[in-house]
Amino acid sequence: MHRPVQNEEERYLLHQLHLAAALKEDSIFVPGTQRGLWKLRPDLLFVFFSSHTPCGDASIIPMLEFEDQPCCPVHRDWANNPSVEASGDLEDPEDKKKCEDLGSPVTKKMRHEPGIPDSVAHHQSFGHQESGPVPPSVSGSHLTAEELAAVTGMAPSGAKVVDVHRTGAKCVPGEAGDSGKPGAAYHQVGLLRVKPGRGDRTCSLSCSDKLARWNVLGCQGALLMHLLEEPVYLSAVVIGRCPYSQEAMQRALTGRCRNVSALPKGFGVQEVKIEQSGFLFEQSRCAVQAKRADGPGRLVPCGAAISWSAVPEQPLDVTTNGFPQGTTKKAIRCLQARSRISKVELFRSFQRLLSSISEDKWPDSLRMRKLETYHEYKEAASAYQEAWSVLRKQAFGSWIRNPPDYHQFK
Repeated sequence: MHRPVQNEEERYLLHQLHLAAALKEDSIFVPGTQRGLWKLRPDLLFVFFSSHTPCGDASIIPMLEFEDQPCCPVHRDWANNPSVEASGDLEDPEDKKKCEDLGSPVTKKMRHEPGIPDSVAHHQSFGHQESGPVPPSVSGSHLTAEELAAVTGMAPSGAKVVDVHRTGAKCVPGEAGDSGKPGAAYHQVGLLRVKPGRGDRTCSLSCSDKLARWNVLGCQGALLMHLLEEPVYLSAVVIGRCPYSQEAMQRALTGRCRNVSALPKGFGVQEVKIEQSGFLFEQSRCAVQAKRADGPGRLVPCGAAISWSAVPEQPLDVTTNGFPQGTTKKAIRCLQARSRISKVELFRSFQRLLSSISEDKWPDSLRMRKLETYHEYKEAASAYQEAWSVLRKQAFGSWIRNPPDYHQFK
C-alpha cells in the first residue's frame, strides 16, 4: 500500500531538478519565467494510488445493515467503563505487547497470533483501522436525526445506516473530539487526527489530513518551492478495492478546504479527481484473511516499511521502526542508520543540488540572505509559508506543530 509520505515524492523531485539543472538529460521540469525557477512540463500529471482508503477522516464510512460488523466484539466491561474502550484499544496489554514484538523484525511477514478465537479475526477482516466500542444489536433507530446526519448522506438512497467503519486515528488536541457513542454517532467527521498505530501516539497527522494539505500546498514541500514556480499538485487519487465512500473521500480531501481563500499566487484549492479501482492488494488484511479461511489466530502485520523512488542511486529503502534494515542499537547514531527519505538526508540532497548550480542562477529567495539550517531554508520559502499560514488559519487550526528540532541540520 502506498501511504502519503511526502519524503518519497521529494526524493524523486529532487533528482528531476538535478537533471533539469544539469541540462544533460530529459527532466519532468522545464525553465520557468523567473530566474532560477522551474515548472512541471504541461503534458505531465501526477496520480496517487493507494491500495486502501486513507486513515483518518476518509475512513469514517457508513456501514449499512446488510454489511458485516467491522469492529471488534464488545469487551465485557464496556457497559461499566466505556471510557476504557474510547481509545480504540480493545486488547489486553499483554496481548498488545505480543503483537508489537511479533511485528517488529523486518524478516517477519503477516503472522497468526495464537490463542485468539477465529470469531475475533473474522470481525477484524477490514481492520486496517483500530476499533472503538460497539455494543451488541446496534440499530439506526437508537440514533437521533442529528447524529445520523453526518453519515446517512453518504449511504445509498433508502439504505439503513447502523454504524460507521472506525478509524484508529485519534483526534488531535484542540479538536472537538469523538462522542464515543454507540453506532453511527461514534465518530465526528471533518476533524484532524493523528496516524493510528499500536505504539505511542505520534505527532504524524493522518493520511487523510496530509492529502488534504497537499491539495492546497502541493506535494513538493517547502524546500523545493525555492526552485519551483508553482506547486506540484496531484491530478487524481485512486483507491483500491476496500471499504470506500466517494462522499467521505471528497469531504476529507477537498471539502474541508473548499472555503480557503486569499492564498498567495500559484496556490489554490484543487479539484482533484477521486476514483476507486477494482484492484485488490493481495497482501491486504481482508485478502489474506479470505485466503486463510477459518484458520486460527489473528493476523499481525510486520513493522517494516519499503519505499521506492525512481532515482538511479539506491532507489529502494527498507526500514524497521524508522531505521534501515539490519541497523543495530550501537549503530543508531551513525550516518548509515539514516533512512534515505529522512528529513536530514533530503536536506543534504537539496544542498548538493544548490552546490551544483552557480549562485548567480539561484532564485531570489536563496540570494537575499545567507541560509544555513534546515529550519532557515524552510522559513525562507515565503510564499509556501504564507499559504500554509492561511490554510491553518482558515481550515487546519489544530494542526500539530511540534516536530523534532531540525535547527541543527546544516
